[in-house]
Amino acid sequence: MSDLTSQAKGAVEAFNNADWDEVAKYFEDSTYNEFGTQRSLSGTDAILEAMKGWKAAMPDVRGTVTDAVEGDQRVVLEVMWEGTQTGEMATEQGTIPASGKRQKTPAVFIFDYENGKLKESRHYFDMLTFLKQIGAA
Repeated sequence: MSDLTSQAKGAVEAFNNADWDEVAKYFEDSTYNEFGTQRSLSGTDAILEAMKGWKAAMPDVRGTVTDAVEGDQRVVLEVMWEGTQTGEMATEQGTIPASGKRQKTPAVFIFDYENGKLKESRHYFDMLTFLKQIGAA
């Protein structure tokens, strides 16, 4: 496994462990695009805030990397996110109360690097599938 693939997988693992100092290192000074929520975030603090929001809504949420492909300065991960929504989920449309329901949502996470440093990541997942599973749609 190359260093870039290790970095991308490490970012998912750091999130799984809620190791925010480590997450900050992986996403430092980059841009994070979360297509399921239509958020585009720049800078470490904004990205950490979004990720902490997911953990607040689902403290047990974990991403399992099911496949990884690397080419040039890009790593593509297939990730299966699983967790139980036991906390409130703040959205731009309002707060979704805790449902106690479990969700399992497939995603693709793309990491673009420049000189070994993350510049941009794009996270694709089906928000409607997610919301249906927690009873919010």
